[in-house]
Amino acid sequence: MKTLIFSMIITLSPIAAISQINWGKVKKEANKAAKNTEGTAKDTYDAGKDLYDEHFGTKKTTNLTNTEVINGLKEALEVGTNNSASKASQANGFLYNSKIKIPWPEDAEKAKNTLINIGMKTQVDKVVKTMNRAAEEASKEAAPIFVDAIKQMSIGDGFKILKGANNEATKYLSDKTSAPLKAKFRPIVKEAIKKVKLTQYWNPCVNAYNKIPGVEKMNPDLDDYITQKAMDGLFKLIAEEELKIRKDPIARVSDLLKKVFGSLDK
Repeated sequence: MKTLIFSMIITLSPIAAISQINWGKVKKEANKAAKNTEGTAKDTYDAGKDLYDEHFGTKKTTNLTNTEVINGLKEALEVGTNNSASKASQANGFLYNSKIKIPWPEDAEKAKNTLINIGMKTQVDKVVKTMNRAAEEASKEAAPIFVDAIKQMSIGDGFKILKGANNEATKYLSDKTSAPLKAKFRPIVKEAIKKVKLTQYWNPCVNAYNKIPGVEKMNPDLDDYITQKAMDGLFKLIAEEELKIRKDPIARVSDLLKKVFGSLDK
């Protein structure tokens, strides 16, 4: 019976999860469960499933309070923010991720095409590369600002967010905090732009284009543009992290996350 219960846990467990099982504890609990079952196939399955649920937080929880759910949502967002900022701040974290890569400013697209046509493609590419470097640099300091906003964020109905879309918590964070977040993040981006020397590549492009007779002068606000794009990218990454926590028990790195998001498991 005990062997069958062990087999149940291994069968139910994701491969990545098996190494995380406390087998000493499971052995004791399996012995206890074996003694308390009548030996039928259903009894064996139920005992093994109960042990698995206890260790991986997938057992349905019917007594969640709204406060627990709210705290769980905020913790998920904090975990997601820290993971996302870490990814984004790596070398090429923005540049080589097509989902968040910052392109040449949209309102200067005509200027970009003209610059390429007059032989300045290399300079245009350097501008794009350096804009992404600025976002990567700024992301190193993004987590504390985002986490502070998460902690201060007011949530009324936690269950509505919990049972919503796979990015519901991230969307709520974006909707409620984007304006103050941008105000705090912009100075950091501005310093990052200086550090990566973006103007060294940007100004020659602007000057060359603006000298062309008859064109509408271009001079987009790069500070604002990169700040917004960097925030958009971070929110996309946070949404991906939220999805992991919702769908993958291994991503639930605390008892609270296991309890709150385990309640969603089918």
